[in-house]
Amino acid sequence: MGFGKQVNFIRKKNNMTLQDLSSLSNVSASMLSQIEREEKNPTIQVACQIAEALNTTLSALLDQQEKRDIVVMRKNNRPIYVDEKSGFQRHLLSPSFPSRGIEFVLNIIPAHKESGVFPAHKSGVQEYIFVESGKLRVELGNGVFKDELDEGDSFFFEADTEHRFINIGDEECRYFLVIDSTQV
Repeated sequence: MGFGKQVNFIRKKNNMTLQDLSSLSNVSASMLSQIEREEKNPTIQVACQIAEALNTTLSALLDQQEKRDIVVMRKNNRPIYVDEKSGFQRHLLSPSFPSRGIEFVLNIIPAHKESGVFPAHKSGVQEYIFVESGKLRVELGNGVFKDELDEGDSFFFEADTEHRFINIGDEECRYFLVIDSTQV
């Protein structure tokens, strides 16, 4: 939340009108309105006057805006799916935030095995792949598109089509996958 939105939130939480805040802060109501709509950035002095009038500190207002989610996922505690038939492994490297729409995954496919067919995602979902090691065949749309990727290659595609990944090498294939569904 930006500074202006935070000011608006706290003002309304305290049941203050723009005129109330203006009187307490010595900042015009029109300037406060522009700040809350994030059309203007206040000077430090004006921001401090607003913070004082809201009975808070500038640091507290800025801290509200700067809070970030921080999640540490230890190697031994991350979710892993292993397909018992093929040995395909899917390691979830990012926390699962359903509303955020991003997944960061490490997939490992044993030599001469495959992921199996993944169904098409909703329109707007994109996948990004980086091959860390091995040789990977990508097949899209039930074999309509095929390409082979080597160590260090990357690949992007609109994932609203069936897709599968095949290790065509004699060693395990490790590839990183980012699934972005933020546009859905």
